Amino acid sequence: MTLEEIKSTIASPEYDFLRTNPHLGKNIIMIGLGGSHAYGTNVEGSDLDLRGCALNSKYEILTNENFEQFVNEDTDTTIYAFNKLVALLSNVNPNTIELLGLKPEHYLYLSPIGKELLDNRKIFLSKKAIHSFGGYATAQLRRLDNKAVRLVGQAEREQHILNSINNAFYDYKNKFFPLSETDSIHLYLDKSEQENFDKEIFMDINLTHYPLRDYKGMWSDMNNIVKDYAKIGSRNSKAIEHGKLAKHMMHLIRLYLMCLDILEREEIVTYREKDHDFLMEIRAGKYLDSNKQPIPEFFEMIDDFEKRLEYAKRNTDLPDNPDYKSIKEFTMSVNERIVKEE
Repeated sequence: MTLEEIKSTIASPEYDFLRTNPHLGKNIIMIGLGGSHAYGTNVEGSDLDLRGCALNSKYEILTNENFEQFVNEDTDTTIYAFNKLVALLSNVNPNTIELLGLKPEHYLYLSPIGKELLDNRKIFLSKKAIHSFGGYATAQLRRLDNKAVRLVGQAEREQHILNSINNAFYDYKNKFFPLSETDSIHLYLDKSEQENFDKEIFMDINLTHYPLRDYKGMWSDMNNIVKDYAKIGSRNSKAIEHGKLAKHMMHLIRLYLMCLDILEREEIVTYREKDHDFLMEIRAGKYLDSNKQPIPEFFEMIDDFEKRLEYAKRNTDLPDNPDYKSIKEFTMSVNERIVKEE
C-alpha cells in the first residue's frame, strides 16, 4: 500500500473507532505505522498495522483510573495511553520504542504534544535496551525454532530443543546467580535408549554452593522449553506456513540492528533503509535450505551479532537507567496541561 492508500484507508468507516472512541478522538497525540510498513520490509499484501498514543483524560489523571491501551484486533491497531506508554518507553520496550524512530512521513498524525514526545526521545534511552531487546531476541529465536521443528525428524527436533535451551542461557546470567569458574551445566545430544528416540539431550552438571531457588528457576525454564516442543510434536499441525520461518529470521536480525543503533549511536532507527536489501534477502529465504531449515551461515551470523552486541554492552555511553528526572518532569508537564485546560 502507498502512503496515500493508507491514509485513505484509515479515513474509512472501518477506522471510525479512532474518531469516536471516548479514550481516543481528540486525545490522540500520535498515530504511526507499525509492523513491516514501519520497518520498510513490507511486501505486496502485507497487513496494515497502526500504533499510537492518546493522552489520559483529566478524569483518569485525577482519579487514577486505569486506562492503559486500546486495541482493535480487526485492524491490528494499538493506541497506548500516555502514562502507560511513558512507563514502557522507560524500559526501552522494543514494541513501543520503535514508535519514536519512524520515518517522518510515517507519522500519520502528530499533535504538538506528540512532537514534544519525539523531541524528548533520548531521555528514555539507557542500558535497559540490552535486556529488553535481548529478551525479545531470545523469544524470537524460540519462535524460529518452533516453526522450523515441524519439518524435521526426531533427532533434528531434539537438536532444536537443545538450541532453544542454549539460546535461553544467554539470559540466565542476568536472571540467576552466576556460575563460578568451577561450575558448569553441559547439555549435549547422544544416542538414546528410549523407544521412539534416536537421540536425546543429556546433561553433565557440576555445581557447588549454588542457590537452590536459582537452580529451580533454570530447571523450570528448561522444562518449559521441552514442554513447548512436546506440544508442537503432539499437534496434528499443517506443514509450516511458507515464508513464516524466513520472516521470523528477518525480524530477529532486525532486533539486533535496532539494539545496536541504540547502544552504539544512541539513535532509534525503525525504518531500516540501509539494511533493506539484506533484510529482504533473509525474508525471501536466502538462509534456508531445500528443506526450509536455517542453514549454518544464519546461525554464524547470529553469533557475529552476539559478539558485536557484547562489545556494544561494554562500550556504550548510555547510562544504566533512563533520565528519570526529565521523564517525570515531562510527564508532569503534559498531565498538568490536561488538568488545567479541560
